[in-house]
Amino acid sequence: MPNRLADAISPYLRSHAENPVDWHPWGAAAFAEARRRDVPVLVSIGYATCHWCHVMARESFSDPALAAYLNEQFVSVKVDREEHPDVDASYLAAAGAFTQNLGWPLNVFVTPAGRPFFAGTYSPPTPMPGHPAFREVLNAVTDAWTNRRAAVEDSAAGLAEALAQAAPAAVGELPDQSRLADTVARLATAEDPVYGGFGGAPKFPAAPTLGLLLDRADGRELALRTLKRMGASPLRDPVEGGFFRYAVNRDWSDPHYERMLYDNAQLLELYSRAWMLTGERWARIVAEGLVGFLGAVLQLPDGGFASAQDSESTVDGVRVEGGYYALDEDARRVQAPPALDAKVLTGWNGLAIGALALAGHAFADDAALHLARRAADRLLQAHRRADGALVRASIDGRLSAAVATLEDYGMFAGGLLELATATGEVRYAVVARELIDRAMPGDGSTAGREPGMTFAAPEGADPVLTAQGLDLATDPSEGAYPSGLTAIASAAWRLHLLTGAGRYRDAATAGMVRLVGSGDINPLAFGAALRLVNGLTTPVEQLVVVTPDGASGRPVAAMAGSALLDAARRRTGVVAVVTERQGAAFAAAGFELFADRTTRDGLPTAYLCRDFVCRLPSTDAAALG
Repeated sequence: MPNRLADAISPYLRSHAENPVDWHPWGAAAFAEARRRDVPVLVSIGYATCHWCHVMARESFSDPALAAYLNEQFVSVKVDREEHPDVDASYLAAAGAFTQNLGWPLNVFVTPAGRPFFAGTYSPPTPMPGHPAFREVLNAVTDAWTNRRAAVEDSAAGLAEALAQAAPAAVGELPDQSRLADTVARLATAEDPVYGGFGGAPKFPAAPTLGLLLDRADGRELALRTLKRMGASPLRDPVEGGFFRYAVNRDWSDPHYERMLYDNAQLLELYSRAWMLTGERWARIVAEGLVGFLGAVLQLPDGGFASAQDSESTVDGVRVEGGYYALDEDARRVQAPPALDAKVLTGWNGLAIGALALAGHAFADDAALHLARRAADRLLQAHRRADGALVRASIDGRLSAAVATLEDYGMFAGGLLELATATGEVRYAVVARELIDRAMPGDGSTAGREPGMTFAAPEGADPVLTAQGLDLATDPSEGAYPSGLTAIASAAWRLHLLTGAGRYRDAATAGMVRLVGSGDINPLAFGAALRLVNGLTTPVEQLVVVTPDGASGRPVAAMAGSALLDAARRRTGVVAVVTERQGAAFAAAGFELFADRTTRDGLPTAYLCRDFVCRLPSTDAAALG
């Protein structure tokens, strides 16, 4: 039996390489083999730090008898959802027709044409209440395929057609401030008044929704309460500073101990902003701990950030979940830390770059800026092809064949824009604009184009999904982090605020109309989109502080020496601190916000604007109000 996973980019796939199951990686070859043999396909989706994925691998996929049955009756495909998020999104949408308990591992049974006809998540080796044994599931699927083929094919075709017609409706208009106020009120009623957070158990950080609340005066206290309680809870590792993915219990105890890059990057942004808004010590302590965690644990030797750290580890020779994190700092030194998923994802790295850049600006922290620069420069060197196209993923310098998604273009562009304004280095902003333009076919206008489709993944959807008619034109899924559409729209809106080019604002607005323009929107599921809508529908402050060219090598180094620069650290709109020479470079590159920005009397000088309507320049910190 060939081992097709041994050289995979994905550590998750490689962890299954020695299974007796005859696994195929995602690709057209697996479906061609299923057509040749006239058998269904098992598409099994997970990720490297997924606890129940590990459990099912040990219990079922390592069982020789069960593997022999799989090999005889199915073609089995293993997919890393982080490497192929569009595949995961399509099959998750399909799985919702068969189970309400969506999650991973996700096991979807499809026809050789790729059309799903049954799905489930974790299945135990022996029956449990509410959970048939995995062998029972396989027997039922085989029976249906063998004895009720016509019904299976009809059902699969109907589901495929329904999915194709389920794209978000391009109708309505952006939610106004009244609707957003109602949304905040709904979130307030969902708050756990004892332990913080939303709802009961399990309990997740809900970072995108907290961002919406933090940006709004009527939601800020709720966001700050939640962040403070969460930062002091068992969800946060007090030794290394990182947050775990979620907690099993309402009081944040019994975490699922995997630590994800996307969670920790988004939470760093929120705790940095919380400090900027309040000056509270607790917010700074948590933010600085997150900077330390990202640098010491998740940043790889080449500068990129690993996707996650595993929940399981070996402590004193025994493999346990969370055992490493129960140890204090000294005890950890003699144990091997949990493994990293060293897969570098462009989009998630973009989130980390942006958060570290913001923290570097807020705390005048050159170390945080250094971490962000290292990652950005590494990705620009290794994840951007000569023609400007992005790479979705890599590991140890090896590039994945998975196509880059809107998530990658949007999150990376957003991170580069944040880094550009924090460091004064226009090169990052220029590349960000090129990435956004690449994701906006044509001139970026909405004329003659379906509303909300201004943005498109430059390399197209996954080719296998496209051939099967299963690609989602717009993946609306959000929750733990922004959808690709929200990410690219957010970056385009920020680019508008730096350039004054209305086409970027219009494209962002059209995208959000498509995503949340009609119907009743769950704020816990669309927090990032609603946060962007809030920004699009309120006046935005823009602040440029210009320092003399000779004051220092970089403006952030002078932060502690100027009351004006200290005040700039606490502003939460679009803020850039540049030398005169850097400001001129931004202006020459077409970033209108920086045009004619010079110092007055050789002193740091502030230009405070609101939607490009600017006050007179001032050297007085009190003028910032």
